[in-house]
This record gives sequence, C-alpha cells and structure tokens, in this order.
Amino acid sequence: MAIVLNIETATTNCSVSLSQDGEILVLKEDNSAGYSHAETLHVFIDEVFNGAKISPSDVDAVAVSKGPGSYTGLRIGVSSAKGLCFALGKPLLAISTLESLAHQVKIEEGFIIPMLDARRSEVYSAIFNANLGLHREIKAEILTEESYLDLLKEDKVYFIGSGVEKTKRLIEHPNAVFIDGKLPSANEMAILAEAKYKKSDIEDVAYFEPYYLKDFVAIKKKN
Repeated sequence: MAIVLNIETATTNCSVSLSQDGEILVLKEDNSAGYSHAETLHVFIDEVFNGAKISPSDVDAVAVSKGPGSYTGLRIGVSSAKGLCFALGKPLLAISTLESLAHQVKIEEGFIIPMLDARRSEVYSAIFNANLGLHREIKAEILTEESYLDLLKEDKVYFIGSGVEKTKRLIEHPNAVFIDGKLPSANEMAILAEAKYKKSDIEDVAYFEPYYLKDFVAIKKKN
C-alpha cells in the first residue's frame, strides 16, 4: 500500500503520474513530435503533486521507466527520479518499459508484442502471453517478413508501440493485429510499481542506470 510517483520518458511521450495502492490519482502527459522532456518533466511533476494535493515528502517511492528506449529520454527520466530519491530519502523502483506498454493490451488469448522503434529495421521488443507473463525476453531485433511467424501460425498476435508502423510494412498475416498510436505511459506503471513496492524490489539509487539494451551511437548531422 503506497503512494508512488511514476515517471515515463523512454519515448516521445513525457508522462508522469501519482498513484496510490496501484490506482492513478493524477496523470499528466504530452506526446509531442519532438522530445520536450527537459522542459516539461519537472513541470508535470509539480502539477501531479498539486493536482493530488500531496506533498513530495508524502510519497513512499519513486518509480521510473528503465528502458529500453530513447537514450536521451531515459537519461532525463532516470536522473530526475534519482535526484528526487536522494532529496526525499525515498526508494527507487525500476519498471520495464516494454512490460508497462504490454499492460495496455487486454486479451483472453494470444500473444502481446510491445515494440519500440530503433534504428533502421530494428525494434526493441518482448513477447508476453495473454496473462502478461513473459514468453520471450527483451531484445533488439531486425524485422523481416518471417518475424514472429511461429507465433502467428499458432494464435493472434497483438503488436503495440512505436515499432508498429515499420512492422506493418513487413508482416502480412491474418493473425497479426496492429494497435496504432500507443506509447508507454505512466498510467500503466502504477500497478507494476505497487507490486514492486510490496516486495521491496528496489534499486540502489547511487548505481542504478537505465536499460539501454545496446550502446548509444551518436550520428553526425549532415552539412
């Protein structure tokens, strides 16, 4: 039973929520085309505290989306979460970005594949069953026409996240269901953060780093 501040910045969606006992009290988010996290994250944090009429010192923990996702977005979110934990003396909870995204899909059978766009033909993805149990671990993979064919032959497969658009161009199968326009949100983090808090599954604030999945590569701008 906890009051948790949830921070999600792994994609273009800058999302912050306050939750109590796994239920959302206040949610603020902005999915602008550009990354506005540096400008809006702390504004949203102030707004959810004001909206819930809760003082920062009253929270029991701070939860942050740990990745995979945007290098810059993750750095901003994790740095802010760690700073709050240090300042308030609160524990840090790390939530899998893809697991949180998978929780947006409610099905009785089939598979859920949350996926985030990476470079070129790559996505960061994981596979969950209908009960949101992990069927295949998170990894970076190159998409082809043969991707996920074994699952598609077996049952419906629900694709969600920013990697859906490139997947639709490659995969054509009657069992493929593409859920457009969805990104990770602090809304779905609440129930996962509550479960982690109950188990005291917390991070070492001093040493915690985002889950980048693969090394950051700086791309030079063309003149």
